[in-house]
Amino acid sequence: MTTRRRALTILAGAAILPVLGARANAAVSQWNGIALGANAQIVLDHPNADRLIASAVKEIHRLEGIFSLYQENSQLSRLNRDGILHDPAFEMIELLSICSNINARTNGAFDPTIQTLWALYAETISQGASPSAAAISDAIQLTGWKHVTYSGNEVSYGRQGMGLTLNGIAQGYIADKVTKLFRDQGVSNVLVNTGEISAVGAAPDGSDWRVKLGNADGPNLRLNNASVATSASLGTTFDADGKIGHILDPRTGYPGGVWSQVSVVSKSAAEADGLSTAFSLMTDAEITAAKGNSEVYLR
Repeated sequence: MTTRRRALTILAGAAILPVLGARANAAVSQWNGIALGANAQIVLDHPNADRLIASAVKEIHRLEGIFSLYQENSQLSRLNRDGILHDPAFEMIELLSICSNINARTNGAFDPTIQTLWALYAETISQGASPSAAAISDAIQLTGWKHVTYSGNEVSYGRQGMGLTLNGIAQGYIADKVTKLFRDQGVSNVLVNTGEISAVGAAPDGSDWRVKLGNADGPNLRLNNASVATSASLGTTFDADGKIGHILDPRTGYPGGVWSQVSVVSKSAAEADGLSTAFSLMTDAEITAAKGNSEVYLR
C-alpha cells in the first residue's frame, strides 16, 4: 500500500517536463527537491537565479510548516490532533477559502475533510482486509465541508474525530505562492513545479513552456502564465492488485473515478489542483458546468 503523500507524488509525475533548450548566453539554473512529498523543480533564467531560488525554497519549507500532514507540529497536524487551531496563518485561511469555493463549484466532489475516511481505507487494507460498510458509514459522518469553521482567529471542526487533508490542493497553492514571490522580485520567466506546474512567461529558448500530459501518446501543452494539474483515479491504489484507487468520493465514501486521467489548465495552480481531483469523480456534463474558464483534458 502506498501512502497519500507518495500517491500524489506519483500522480504529479503524470505531467512530465520536457528537456529544455536554452538560448546562447542564457544563465539557466535548475533546482530539484521535494515539496509536500512530491518531486519539485524550479527552472529560472536570471542573473540572480541562485539567490532567487534559495528564497523560493525557503518559502516552500515555510508553507510545508503550515500544510504538511507529516510534520508533527505543522498547523494542519495540530488542527487534526486538537480539533481546533488558534491564530492560523494567513495562508491557511486563504487556502481554506479556496477550498470552500471549489467545494461549492463541484457540489461536494472536492472535500478535504476526507482524511478520516482515507485513513480508514489505508489502515484496513494494509492489514489485508477491506473497510466494512458500517465503518465507511461512520467515517462519512466525520466528512463534510459544512463542519469546518474558519476565521482569522481560529479554525475548528464541528465533530470530534474529523480531519483535513490539503494534499489535493496545497501543492498547487504552494506553486502559486512561489510564483508570486518570483513575480514580486521582477522575474518575468520561470517554471515552478511543486507537484503541480505553474509557468510564467517564456522558457529559456524563448518559446512557451512545454508540458506533456500522461504517456507518450498524451497531448503536448504550451503554457505561458498558466498552470496545470493532473489526477488519475488509479494512478496509485491502496491494494497490491491495483483495483482500489486512492481518490475517494466524499459523497459516497467509496473509491471513485469516472476518468482514467484528468488534467486542468488554469491561471491558478491551486484551482487546477483542486478541480482535477474533483473532476475525476464527475461526469462530462458536471465538469462543463463547473470548469469556468479552465481547460480540461479527459482520458
